[in-house]
Amino acid sequence: MPTRFRYSQWDGTQDIPALDADEVLQSLSDDLLSFGDLQQALRNMMQRGIRTPDGDRTDGLRDLLQQLRQQRRQQLERFDLSSVFDDIQQQLDEILDMERDTLDDRLDEVGPRPEAPPQSLRDSSPPEGESGDQSPPSSSSLPPSGEMPPPSSPLPPSGGEMPQAEGGSPDSGLTDDEMERLKEALRQRLERKQEQIEGLPEDAAGQMKDLQEYEFENDEARQKYEELLEQLKQAMMNRFFNDMNQMMSDMSPEDMDQMREMMQDLNEMLERQRRGEDPRFDEFMDKWGDMFGDDPPQSLDELVEQMQRQAAQMQNLMSSLPGEMRQQLNDMMQQLMGEMGMEQELSQLAQNLEALYPMRDLLNQYPFRGQEEIDLQAAMSLMGDMQQLDELERALERVQYGGNIDDIDPDQLEELMGEEAREILEQLKQLLELLEEAGYLEKKGNAWELTPRGNRRIGEKALAEIYANLKRQNFGKHNVPETGRYGDRADDSKLYEFGDPFHLNLKETISNAILRTSTDSPLSPLGGDAAARSSLPPLGLRGQSKELHAVCRDDQSR
Repeated sequence: MPTRFRYSQWDGTQDIPALDADEVLQSLSDDLLSFGDLQQALRNMMQRGIRTPDGDRTDGLRDLLQQLRQQRRQQLERFDLSSVFDDIQQQLDEILDMERDTLDDRLDEVGPRPEAPPQSLRDSSPPEGESGDQSPPSSSSLPPSGEMPPPSSPLPPSGGEMPQAEGGSPDSGLTDDEMERLKEALRQRLERKQEQIEGLPEDAAGQMKDLQEYEFENDEARQKYEELLEQLKQAMMNRFFNDMNQMMSDMSPEDMDQMREMMQDLNEMLERQRRGEDPRFDEFMDKWGDMFGDDPPQSLDELVEQMQRQAAQMQNLMSSLPGEMRQQLNDMMQQLMGEMGMEQELSQLAQNLEALYPMRDLLNQYPFRGQEEIDLQAAMSLMGDMQQLDELERALERVQYGGNIDDIDPDQLEELMGEEAREILEQLKQLLELLEEAGYLEKKGNAWELTPRGNRRIGEKALAEIYANLKRQNFGKHNVPETGRYGDRADDSKLYEFGDPFHLNLKETISNAILRTSTDSPLSPLGGDAAARSSLPPLGLRGQSKELHAVCRDDQSR
């Protein structure tokens, strides 16, 4: 009956035959016999994987490295990192457009300026020829946004509606001249704000700085600007702290003072560590541990490493941006640090961290060349992923060239590369475990050594391969239990014994037979001794053919 095969898509339920220790050792022995170095043979096996009984090859560290580098190339070809700054500029443009539209609408509500100023304004103007301040009142003389002016003030609140009156309004109690004067003052204030908006610098950093002193007419624009500020503050604090996003939102002045105090205590602790003194880490965490999230660091080394990794992410983001954008983003961060009053503390913190945990191995510049846009928070997260890919690549390379495979974190591998990558790592670990459990390998210190059982098993394999490749009676290659067909026959002979191949030396045999039966021959060694001749077996010749009838003594050549 013919064998039938069924093919189906892999769904994880298929049964894969388990690896056998002898099969793993057989794969290892090829390199071991070639190089004579067990450590080199193990490295090659971990790099390449092994051949399975069905002829397939299991993946090795080299395959994991190839997948990791391909994943990193996909990330670089996917995102456009310059869009981080484009997103900030786009939010600013949206805020400014909303404010411009509001100013235009308010000016439309006020109406055009009349050809002649109101009587009250003409009366208050200085006489011709006299010097006087003709500039409009400064914004400092106007009521703040959102507040109602006092009854004596001629100006409405910022963002309020202009009262409409024809020839005065009995509800407002204002005459036409007072109403026109109120409109003119409001018109001048709106025009000054228009000039301030149009006079903003072209770069985003300059716009952010000037808008901090600007009083918005549009409430939604003001809210969006504050949200953008919070986003930049969070990115700045994430430079060192990973779990402060929630704390940075809606932070009161008291909370800001508390943050500065924590920074001062942190710098003092790091400086004690640098001087070789007791840093008093537990005391610091008892006081400020709630600022480090749900999973705070358990040691000072862990805290320093965590903060320095965060700092490296921001530095990598800066390095990967185009030069002009990098400078503008750096200027924004410096402005925010100055506004928060933490510029000195953060600068001192960066110096202490660099002294305790240099970040040279964490820094990298990534050549992103994709088209997908990304915002600042997502870019910081992306820098964290790229940083972990770099660290994982270095760990795989160390193991590939003789490191300990247990140094690779399987959870991190699965998080970055998926479940299949973790299965490959577990399978590679299983290869060594199989050899150790079978008694073929044993670990001494950090190195593996062959056991006597492993040596015997490899020797058996080598001999089996040698004998399997031999060809029977191949001239000059090996000994055979019979005389070969090539070369000269040896001159010596032996007496025939039962079981020997019946290969006669005919010359010697016939000569011996003639000597036994020729009594008259002078060549007979027995001469005329009849008794001696009778002891020899008779040899008979039959007819003219002279066939050999019986031989009792013969010679056997080798």
